[in-house]
Amino acid sequence: MGTHVSLAAYTTPTLDEAAIHHAFDASVAEIRRIETLMTTWRPESELSRVNAAAAKEPVQVSQETFDIVKESVHASEISEGAFDITFESLHGLWKFDEDLDPHPPTDAQIRGKLPLVGYRHIHLDAAARTVYLDQVGTRISLGGIAKGYAVDRAAKVLRDAGLVSFYVQAGGDLYAAGTKPDGTPWSAGIRDPRGPEGQYFAVIALQDHAFSTAGDYERSYVIDGKRYHHIIDPKTGKPATASRSVTIYAPTALLADEIDDAVFILGPDKGMKLVDSIDGVGAVIVDAKNGVHVSKRLEGTLHLTAVPTDAP
Repeated sequence: MGTHVSLAAYTTPTLDEAAIHHAFDASVAEIRRIETLMTTWRPESELSRVNAAAAKEPVQVSQETFDIVKESVHASEISEGAFDITFESLHGLWKFDEDLDPHPPTDAQIRGKLPLVGYRHIHLDAAARTVYLDQVGTRISLGGIAKGYAVDRAAKVLRDAGLVSFYVQAGGDLYAAGTKPDGTPWSAGIRDPRGPEGQYFAVIALQDHAFSTAGDYERSYVIDGKRYHHIIDPKTGKPATASRSVTIYAPTALLADEIDDAVFILGPDKGMKLVDSIDGVGAVIVDAKNGVHVSKRLEGTLHLTAVPTDAP
C-alpha cells in the first residue's frame, strides 16, 4: 500500500512472544490480501479491471471491494463530494509518488480531465455485485480509504488470536485496542505539519479507537513559497488549500480514514460540521494559517503540547 506497517502488543497469560509474532504474521498477510484486491498498481486487481472497463461494461467484484466502493460513495454524499475516489482520473497530472516531479500541470491540462472526476460516474448494482464507470477515462482508487479498512481487518486478526492490548498502524492510520498492563490508554502523537519528522504538537489518548491523519507534508513539494501536495480537491483538480493537517478520531480506522481527507478539503468550518454530525468522531485541524481547531468530542482526550511550526 506504499506505506510502512507497524504492530505492537503486550503478551497475555496464554500468549507469549512467539505466539504474538505468529499473530503478527497473520495480520500482515491479511493486509497484503486486501492490497491484492484493491490496489490500482496491479493490472489484475479488481479495481484495475473496473477502471479498464470504464464505459464498456459493469465488472463483478468481491463483496469486500463492493462494500468499500459503496462506503466511498456514501462518504462522497455526506461530504458534498469532497471525498471522491474518482480523483484517480487525474492520475498522471500530479506526480507525488515514486514518480515525484515538481512541475505542476497547467490549468488547461487540469480542465481537460476534470469532467472525468465525480462520484456520480460510479454505478453500483448490489444484486449483481458490480461496479460500472460510465465515462471513458474515469478511474477510481481506494487509496483514501482502503488502508483504514486494512487496519481494521488486521486488528480483527489480532483480536481473534486472543490479544487484548495492541495497536496496528499503516502510515497515518492507527487503531489501538485495550489498555496497557498498568491500565493507562495508548497514546499517539500528532505530527507538527511544518516541523521536522518526529516532532509533535499534540498527544491523543486511544483505547479501542482509531485515528487517521491527512497532511500536506508527506508527498509534496514547494515552489516559490507555495506548497503542492497529494490531497486533491475534486472540484478544482488542484491540491486543497484550506488545511495543513487533519487528524480524525473515530471508532474504526475505516471511518477515520475516509473522513480525514474530506475534512482536510472542506476546511475547519464545514469540516467540523461534518465531524460533529457523525457519532463518536472527533477532529484536530491545523488550518492554512496555522490555527488549531479541536472538536468538543476530544476535550479531555487530547493534550496540546506545543504551537505548530509556522512555515510555507
